[in-house]
Order: sequence, then C-alpha cells, then structure tokens
Amino acid sequence: MEEMEEELKCPVCGSFYREPIILPCSHNLCQACARNILVQTPESESPQSRRASGSAVSDYDYLDLDKMSLYSEADSGYGSYGGFASAPTTPCQKSPNGVRVFPPTAPPPPAALAPPPPPRNACLTCPQCHRSLVLDERGLRGFPRNRLLEGVIDRYQQGRAAALRCQLCEKAPKEAAVMCEQCDVFYCDPCRLRCHPPRGPLAKHRLVPPAQGRVSRRLSPRKISTCTDHELENHSMYCVQCKSPVCYQCLEEGKHSSHEVKALGAMWKLHKSQLSQALNGLSDRAKEAKEFLVQLRNMVQQIQENSVEFEACLVAQCDALIDALNRRKAQLLSRVNKEHEHKLKVVRDQISHCTVKLRQTTGLMEYCLEVIKENDPSGFLQISDALIRRVHLTEDQWGKGTLTPRMTTDFDLNLDNAPLLQSIHQLDFVQMKVSSPVPAPPILQLEECCTHNNSATLSWKQPPLSTVQVEGYILELDDGNGGQFREVYVGKETMCTVDGLHFNSTYSARVKAFNKTGVSPYSKTLVLQTSEGCNFDIQGTPYSQLVDIKKMVAVAWFSFDPASAHADIIFSNDNLTVTCNSYDDRVVLGKTGFSKGLHYWELSIDRYDNHPDPAFGVARIDVLKDAMLGKDDKAWAMYVDNNRSWFMHNNSHTNRTEGGITKGATVGVLLDLTRRTLTFSINEDQQGPVAFENLEGLFFPAVSLNRNVQVTLHTGLPVPEFYTSRSAMP
Repeated sequence: MEEMEEELKCPVCGSFYREPIILPCSHNLCQACARNILVQTPESESPQSRRASGSAVSDYDYLDLDKMSLYSEADSGYGSYGGFASAPTTPCQKSPNGVRVFPPTAPPPPAALAPPPPPRNACLTCPQCHRSLVLDERGLRGFPRNRLLEGVIDRYQQGRAAALRCQLCEKAPKEAAVMCEQCDVFYCDPCRLRCHPPRGPLAKHRLVPPAQGRVSRRLSPRKISTCTDHELENHSMYCVQCKSPVCYQCLEEGKHSSHEVKALGAMWKLHKSQLSQALNGLSDRAKEAKEFLVQLRNMVQQIQENSVEFEACLVAQCDALIDALNRRKAQLLSRVNKEHEHKLKVVRDQISHCTVKLRQTTGLMEYCLEVIKENDPSGFLQISDALIRRVHLTEDQWGKGTLTPRMTTDFDLNLDNAPLLQSIHQLDFVQMKVSSPVPAPPILQLEECCTHNNSATLSWKQPPLSTVQVEGYILELDDGNGGQFREVYVGKETMCTVDGLHFNSTYSARVKAFNKTGVSPYSKTLVLQTSEGCNFDIQGTPYSQLVDIKKMVAVAWFSFDPASAHADIIFSNDNLTVTCNSYDDRVVLGKTGFSKGLHYWELSIDRYDNHPDPAFGVARIDVLKDAMLGKDDKAWAMYVDNNRSWFMHNNSHTNRTEGGITKGATVGVLLDLTRRTLTFSINEDQQGPVAFENLEGLFFPAVSLNRNVQVTLHTGLPVPEFYTSRSAMP
C-alpha cells in the first residue's frame, strides 16, 4: 500500500489531495493549488490574438506542440494555450514531488476573504504534462470534482491511523473514547463531559465506541456527484463522444443533445471490466519483474562465488610455475578483477533501474485496485479512461528486453599452462570449457510461460554455454494434487501447450533433455496455478512472494466457443456477443469448462423481439445444439420470457418465478462447485431458491436463443452480494 501513496499526493503541494478536481488532461489538482497557480492572461496576449499578430515565440511555446487543442471544440468550455507573454521573466518552481509548477504572475490580495472569480482569459497549466488550459466563465467550477479519489484517500489514511484521536482537544489530542453518530465527532472523556453532556437535547444522541464509529463513517453514503453544467442535477447517463457522465438536462438542452449516450450503470460495469482486464496484464508484468529481481540478486551471488572459485584456480596454476610467471600472474588477476567488477556493475545497475520501475508499477496497480472498489459510477468513469491508458502504457514499458539480464554469471576463461617457459610472456586466456557428453538440465523460461483458464504454456531452453548436442526434451506434469509425474510431451520443440487441466488448480512441471549418450537431470520444478494469469513458483527458490499477485486476479475470463456452437449461431465483438439466424433455438457454449471452484458470469440482453424464450445455464460438452437448453439430461438451465422464468433439466420444469426479461436486462449465472449448486439472478435479484443441487463433473457456460434475441457475455466478475451475504449466514 505504501507504493500507492505517490498516486494520492498533489503534484503542487506534495500533500494528500484536498478537494481534488479533474483537469481535461486527466490529471488531478487540489482545488486550492489550482487556484494558486492560475495565471491571468491579458486580452492582447490571448492565444487567438497572438496567433493573429504572429508575435515572437516564447520559452513556453513548446506547449503548442500538443495538438489536442480544444479551441476547435465549441462545446468544450476550455482550450489549450500556446504560451505566456510573461513566461521568460516568470521562472518555474518545483513542488515537493519534483514537478515543475508555473506560478501566478502576481500574488492574490491578502485582504480577500474569499477567492475572487478568475479573470477573463485566466490560464491554468497542468504541473505534470504542462498542458495549458484557458478557463471559461465558470472558472474552476467547470472542472469536475474527483470524489472517487477522495474516497480512496480517506480509506488509505484510516488504514494507516494507529488510534482515533479526540477532535476537540486543543493541544495534544487524547485517544478518543466515544463517537457521537449525530454530531459525527470523536470525543475523549474530558471533552465529552465538557462539550457533550448527557442532558437536554444531547441526551438523545447515540454514543458508540470509536472503532464502530469509524466503520459507520466508512459505510455512510458518499455524496452523489452532480453535473458541472447543471449543479442541481445528478449524473444519469454517459456521453460516449465526450467520455463523461451527463445529466438529463445536458441531453435535452445542453451540448450533449446530439451525442450518443448510454446508461451510466452499464458503462460503469464495462469500464470496470476493461480496467480489470488491463490490470490482469499489468500484474503479470509486475510478477515477472519480481521474478527478474530475484534472478538478478541470485546472479550477484553466483558471480561472487564464481569469481572466488576462478581466482583460486588461477592462483594455484600460477604459483606452480617458475618465478617468471609471477609478473604475468599479476596481469591475469587484474583482468579477472576487471571482468568481475564489470559484471557486478552491469547487474547492479540493472537491479536499481528495475526496482524503481517496479515500485511505480506496483503503486499504480494498488491505486487502480482501490479505485475499482469504489461504488461511485460517475466518479469512476471520470478517471477510468486515463487509468486504462496508464495501465496499458506501463505494461508496454515492461518489454521483453527490459526483463533480460545484460550479463552472464560465468567466467568463460581457462588458463592454458601447456606452453614452455620461453612462451611464458605470451600466456593469455582462452575460452575453453570442457563439455559433458550428457546434456545439461534445461532452464524453464518464466517470462515465456503462462496459463489461461485450464491450459498452460511452458517454455524452456538449454543453458547458454552448453555445447552438448540435444536430440529432444521430455516434459512431465503431476496430476494437480501432488501425485506422480507423467509425460505429456516428447520432442524437439522448446515450447508446449497443455490443455484439459483442472480449472483453478496447482500443478508442478519439470523438463529434461536427452541425446544418444543419455538423459540430463531434471530442471527445477515449476509450480503453476491455472486460471490466474502467469503465476509461477520454483521449488528451492524464494518465489513465494508472488502469492499476493495471484489473489488479485482469481477470476476466469472466457468467451463463447465458435468451434462447439451450432452452425446457425452468429458471433461478434470478439466472440462475446451472439445471436442466431434461425427461428429455432440453438445452443452455444463457453470456451472454458469448470470442474471446481466458485464462478459467476452475466449476460446482458441486447435485443429482445416478439417475446422469445432464451435459456441460460451450464451444460456438458456433448449437449444437444439444436434444441432449447435443458431439453436433455446434459444441461441445467433457466429459461425466461417477458413475465416469468422456469428452471429446466431433462425437459422437466420446476419452480416458476414471477419476473421476466426485456431489452437491457442482465441475467446472472452463479456456479458453486464447492457446494455443487447453480443459482440464477435477473438484474441482481435472485430468482427463487437454489436452482439445482448435487452438480458434479465438468460444466461449460451455455445459452440457447433464436434470431429474436442477442446477448453479450461479461466475465471476470466478482461474486454478487446476495450470494456472499447468504454464505456469511450461520
């Protein structure tokens, strides 16, 4: 959590954000800090007048290189600014975070009781990207408040606080004894007796312990974000073109009246899903970076050991020669020491660079995870696009070249002491390593290995200095429960994908090389977790720190499977959206099968015409594809119309429930193979009791529909609240 603190501090004041606002460039500023760095631009120095007059370019005209000018957008409310006439005489300052800040040209009048409205042509420069923005008549009120960031900061500060203190002590606050729920104030005992006596109107106030008061504060509903253009209206829709939440007045009379809009809740879920997917890839990069750091630290130790061993061998050989070799011995030792220092310097420099980058990546990950926990859709959507871009950009920075050692650990030098004494002055190192006729153990390449749902891809290579001929490799896997190893691949390739593994299971893998002479020892055993991204452990090496990253992404991502679907099914949206070209019901399955664990996915109804009866549920791989789901004994489903829903298995109907679906509805399917149950919901309302029990075996997500229905699949979702609350009941 400490790495995330940099994400929560203002680049101007260096403290935690206070009343943060979101700039058009997606960066944040404290409202007070934004007011302090406002620059008043005279009319004659406005961007338009300077372009018209062709005035000289100032030191800050590099800002004009940013072509994302907003002057051409008549409905933007703000725009980019090319530079300041006073810029050459106004030096930049640096904030406590080391970010350049453009100060105002003149300090505000000290006698002002309230900040005056910004003057016409007031300009604000972002301290992080240095993009300049001209404020409209609304001033700073035209920038939306980042309430989601405030919630993350509050939770972060509360988690760090050792004890709650009295809020009324004048000097050293004492530890709080109670909290008044009506006053929302923490009191120590003396301040409670003095300021909150148990009589009169205060006698009806409810006093609770401080810990309980902290929880009630955290659970209290946060203020709903309101529209910046219509301050009395709450956000209700999302403008796709402007990528911002809007209210209904914006749609009727404002600048968004002709724009495409979508439901706020649907876009909230979509952007949360996109950010989760982006984090999945970034967490893989962070895991690889941690593994790489361990590898580099091990290289330092190996270089030290190899250096000591090589020096001892060199000294022993030189001491056995005549006195004439002593001068040459010193020269050879000097070369070895230089090589030693060079290797250490290269590796240590790489460790330092990778550590800094990993700290930044981990901080961004933790911040994004905290953002995902927030329940404010409009606040989330205000920053989600920027966070998704930052996550993808950070992931791209972890290229394969970044996680490759720049130096080997071996000293490929051997002293040739065969020449005669007269050749002693020509004595030099030669690269000559004696090869063993048996291949060396292969090296598993962690950066190339990955898992996806119930399949795993493994990659290995021979040691870089091995010169022994290799004819092939043998890959072995255990049964996922710590049992005996079995051969899953024999061949010359150095990469193999193994399918059909149990979902959400832990397997051990190892590989060995062979040739005509014999078989190499096994590689180090690789422990991998299916369905949770590229998560690995190697026996005997300190990789257990990767467990935390595993927990971050313990959900399944999958799509519909065109290979097993009926021929009448039509796929789109990367196989996440399906419909049908037939009036008869057709079945389509998901790509991933589940045999254990707890899994939840949703299907949104994109089109629903003429009251069809789609069915949703799970099925075996050999279910009938040309009949409604649940007509045979290979499927367990809920089929619905616009008024009611039924549970169906083997053509048997049970538990009719009031409540159907329409266009825009969301059907949830929850498969709990720990309890062996299947549960359904519509628009987050559970449909009846548990639909099916005593489920065992391998199940695939399934849907049956005809040409009057179109659905979209949403995966990687957390378990809904109605199920977790029921699980918590005794």
